[in-house]
Amino acid sequence: MPKPLTWVSLSDPAFPSSLVRHLGDKSPKRIAAIGNLDLVNSKAVALICSVKCPGTIILQTYDIARKLREAGVPVIGGFHSPMERECLRILLRGNQPLIICPARSLDEIRLPKEYKKPLDQGRLLLLSPFSDKLRRATVQTSLYRNRFVAALAECLFVPYAAPSGKTEQLCSDFLARGKRLYTLECDANLHLTALGAQPIPFFLNFR
Repeated sequence: MPKPLTWVSLSDPAFPSSLVRHLGDKSPKRIAAIGNLDLVNSKAVALICSVKCPGTIILQTYDIARKLREAGVPVIGGFHSPMERECLRILLRGNQPLIICPARSLDEIRLPKEYKKPLDQGRLLLLSPFSDKLRRATVQTSLYRNRFVAALAECLFVPYAAPSGKTEQLCSDFLARGKRLYTLECDANLHLTALGAQPIPFFLNFR
């Protein structure tokens, strides 16, 4: 049986205040949800990674995803780029809360069978700021979705952001807004550490 779709408006007490705080007049006026809406308060770590990722980053990111899973850390993301999708595959095998934010509406969305168990367990939430008319993801909706994810998150983990790219700009914007940003400590990420990113804590204590 399809999971029910819920709309949460700006005036609803359940609407996340962090969206208005970080997105201002670009905040959505309502959001769509499938799953356990309480997870918006789980202080999740945002996982955002550029589409093209250096090979030296990939194995390290797999390891961090497994550690996040084992530590039970809530994670939020669009899980669209290849690296993000691989991390989602790892995270779905765990028991930690997950928030997935597609870059399209949730209306008539076809959910992968891998989502059924975590949805039934109440540890998965799908969120979208897009109207029921938007059935396909675009470059622009993907960019807005990543800002939506960053606004909801307690902090950001960016394994890699291409220099001078949109993900690096997002990192810069949210660092300026007081968000903590973590990355992998390596030469490929020197531009992120120069912005103010911190090496991801080995013990994964993001609180």
